[in-house]
This record gives sequence, C-alpha cells and structure tokens, in this order.
Amino acid sequence: MHTTAIDPREGLYLGLISGTSADGIDGALVRFVPRLEVLAAQTIPYASELRAKIIALARTQAQLCLDEIGELDHAIGAQFATAANALLRRAGVEATAVSAIGSHGQTICHRPGGKSPFTLQLGDPTLIAERSGILTVADFRRADVAAGGQGAPLLPALHAALFAIPGATRAVLNLGGIANLTLLRPGSDVIGFDSGPANCLLDAWAARHLRSERDEGGAWAASGQANDALLQACLADPYFSATAPKSTGRETFNLDWLDARMPNGVAPVDVQASLLALSAQSIAAALHGTGTSEVYACGGGVHNAALMAALRSALPQLRVETTAALGLDPDFVEAVGFAWLARARLLGQAGNLPSVTGARGPRLLGALYAAPSLPMSQ
Repeated sequence: MHTTAIDPREGLYLGLISGTSADGIDGALVRFVPRLEVLAAQTIPYASELRAKIIALARTQAQLCLDEIGELDHAIGAQFATAANALLRRAGVEATAVSAIGSHGQTICHRPGGKSPFTLQLGDPTLIAERSGILTVADFRRADVAAGGQGAPLLPALHAALFAIPGATRAVLNLGGIANLTLLRPGSDVIGFDSGPANCLLDAWAARHLRSERDEGGAWAASGQANDALLQACLADPYFSATAPKSTGRETFNLDWLDARMPNGVAPVDVQASLLALSAQSIAAALHGTGTSEVYACGGGVHNAALMAALRSALPQLRVETTAALGLDPDFVEAVGFAWLARARLLGQAGNLPSVTGARGPRLLGALYAAPSLPMSQ
C-alpha cells in the first residue's frame, strides 16, 4: 500500500505509559508544532487479573517461567494497542494522521546497577504497531543503561523544554508509584532522580488491609498517626542518602521491604500514616538545599489530598502546585513525554540527559517497529 510520508516535525504523536503503580494505561494524542496541544487523553484501566500479575512481579521472591513472561508481554501489548485505538476513536483521528506511537510499556524489573545492569519493560511493540497501523517507538530506557546511565528518569528533558523559565529554580515532581524529581535551575544542567516511594507502598498496604487498589484521597492515612520508630527505620534505608544519579522501583520499595522494618504492635492505620509521612519527608529532604522556590506536581498522587497536604506542610517555604498551573493536565504529563520522546527519535535527536541519568553521553532512545502498511524508512 502506498502511503504519504508524514513530516515528523509536524505530525501527531500518541504517547502511552503505565507507571510503577500499574493502575492503567495513560494515553495522550499530542501535536507539538506550532505549540504543544493535547488533542485527547484518557486512562484505560488494566484488567484486574493482569494488574495482579504485574504487581506480583515486584515482590522479591517472584519468579516466572519463559512462557509466563511471553504471555504477559503479549497481554500488556494487546492492552496498549487497545488503549491507542480507543484514544484515536475518542479524538476522531485516523491512524494515518499519526506519525508514531511512543510506548513506554510496563516496567517489570529495573536494575541499572551491579555487574549486569538492565531494565525490562513488557508490552510487545510489534503487536501495538500491528493492531494500530502506526509506527511504534518503544524500548526507550536500555540505550541509556547501555551507556552507563540509570535509564531513568527520562522526562526531565521534556520538563526543561516545557517548564523552565529564566530567574526561577523550579522542581517538577512526578507522584507515581515512585516519586521522580526534576530540578530546573537557570544557568545550570538539569538534574533529575527518583527520590523514593510516592504511592507504591501506600497502595500496597491499602491492598493488604482495605482490599482496595488505593487509599482514596489518603483518607485512611489521614485518620491515623505516624509511628516514629517505623518512619525512622524506613528513612534509614541507604537509598535516601545516596547521591544522584539514582533510580528505583518496586524491586526495592515493596511490602517485603516494609515488613522487614516493621516494629511490633503498630496498627495498620498508623502504618499507612507512616508511609504517607515517608513519601512527603523523603521528597522534602531531596529538595533541601536545592534553592527551589516552586514545585509543580503531576501523576496520580496529585489526587491524594492527604499526600499533597503533607507535602505542603513539609515544604512550608515553597509554592506547591500541580502542573495544571502551567497548562498541562497532571494526569498525562508522562504520556505527553513519551509522545515527545517518539518525536525526538524520528527526528534523530537524543532523548536522554546525561546530567540526569549519568550516561556517558546523549543517546537516541527507542527502537522502531513498523506498522504493516507503513514501510520503515526512518
């Protein structure tokens, strides 16, 4: 089939991601020229059984056979393809108008340190390209890891492009399962790193005791009292005092990690309050001494009123808002980011920032997966 090439500078891009919380697939259909415009965005929840399998992988003792890994890769890829097609229908846009899909996939293991550094995301991109009919860019993290970097976080470059201004040191805070910070400092390199848990431990503890995916609005945590012994035991983990570049995930911050630090006799509601304090205090500590005056939060954690209140309390001298104040829906900053990274790949532009990840230099991020009707010429 003959197709007319779309100029990668001008076309539409579709970004897809499921983050550490694994609560669903965020999608955004974006135009970047002449200015950023989000044409449509939505979240497609995972089927409960699939989400349970993904969450189970984070436990340190989890083991899968090759058949199970292949089946999970296929199932996640199929859900991502469904999410892409649903977003196109919502926007009333044909696949032929989209230059590329940027699919982050679902991280199931992230170990950028050690003798054999690696990061692994599932969600078969060939299936996404096949079922959407759109060139798909995926596997964004491994090129940075191969160059000695952390492979994360990857969105500080987008934050710098969209949110940096002269004369102010700003922080962009992504409150996903893990908290990621980007420091935008006039006249200095962009810095970014994972500060520690945001929602992952809160969600896991709520699932254990409330039989719910999350503590809605942080209401349960707000009804408890933080236990200082538990909080201090958690904050003593070496990750919090490690210097950037650094990144982490559920491989570290999971219920096994929490249980190993649990004092006797702490009521479940007070554990939840302690975990809320852990998230807020570790973020505040990471911002201490950076000269930041403004913090703009995004990600699912912005809907946790108790967490946002705890952050404002822990950062009394700082303005703490969401990215809505900067014109971008906080629920879809990451999805916009992977659309942006797909565009960078098609334009032959580096997607990583070595000052953030610690890589040896700038790298093209992502591999290209051709759609069946679109010969790959990029």
